[in-house]
Amino acid sequence: MIEEEIPEEQDDELFEHHRIVVDRKQALLRIDKFLLARLPNVTRTKIQSGIHDGFVMVNDKTIKPNYKIHPGDVIVVSFPEPPRDTEVVPENIPLNIVYEDDHLLVVNKEAGMVVHPAYNNWTGTLVNALTFHFQQLPNLPGNDGRPGLVHRIDKDTSGLLVIAKDEATINGLAKQFFDHSIERRYWALVWGVPPSEGTINVNVGRSLKDRRITAAFPAGDMGRSAITHYKVMKDLRYVSLIECKLETGRTHQIRAHMKYLGHPLFNDATYGGDEVLKGTTFSKYKQFVENCFKTIPRQALHAKSLGFIHPITKQFLQFESDLPQDFLDVLDKWDHYVKYN
Repeated sequence: MIEEEIPEEQDDELFEHHRIVVDRKQALLRIDKFLLARLPNVTRTKIQSGIHDGFVMVNDKTIKPNYKIHPGDVIVVSFPEPPRDTEVVPENIPLNIVYEDDHLLVVNKEAGMVVHPAYNNWTGTLVNALTFHFQQLPNLPGNDGRPGLVHRIDKDTSGLLVIAKDEATINGLAKQFFDHSIERRYWALVWGVPPSEGTINVNVGRSLKDRRITAAFPAGDMGRSAITHYKVMKDLRYVSLIECKLETGRTHQIRAHMKYLGHPLFNDATYGGDEVLKGTTFSKYKQFVENCFKTIPRQALHAKSLGFIHPITKQFLQFESDLPQDFLDVLDKWDHYVKYN
């Protein structure tokens, strides 16, 4: 039930994991029910999520979860990473632990660290570090190779993550994510100045034009529901510091929603934020922006706060993390520029 909270990294291509040719005597049956009986260790929810995200194709075409298979159909299930053993190699990588007890821990992930092993990033991940420092971390059903995880953040996003140490805790946290009761607030630097606050309630899903990115589908006929509440924390004329509160946890949700709103994240190359989108293009200003890009060579996004009910003690826990130095430095540059120009 938690697949929405641990989405896959999106990549240029998909790798075939399963190919099924439907028997000529097969009766009409919903494809999610058909696959549930044939794929090992996969929940119906994960199958439906895979269909929504374009990972399941029938006769080379995307389909809906209520599609009924026909004799002779060719079903291909693909993912952004090739089939691989789910064994994780422990690595002695330091962890920035902000809280720990017998049941869970909260870590502050630095930008540049991938959360779990995946295509092109089999080592050096947060999970590689976790398996070195902690033994026998639990896995959610269908998420082998990602011990302790109930959610994740992008490689170049910094900030807070909660990790479960036992089965009761991982299940309890997973339910809170599923119920959207987890409190998650992100700080982002975006191009331009949006309205002072608002809610973006627009479906998102894999782009039909470029499978590496998430696209907004305002008509609601594609993708999956996604809700982001935001408010402007600081107006810097050309850019703004905003806080985003998530209700859902879709892949690249904030990045896709802010692009849809017309205010991409600063230096977000995937979503067009690595160009001068506000202000003139005269050489002095352009040089200043390029220097800012060098200061924070990633999308300016930080998972700043995290709140949840401890599954075992039932106590509400709230954690805050400071903005990393590259984020602070780029804010200081924009403060100075706006003040003196």
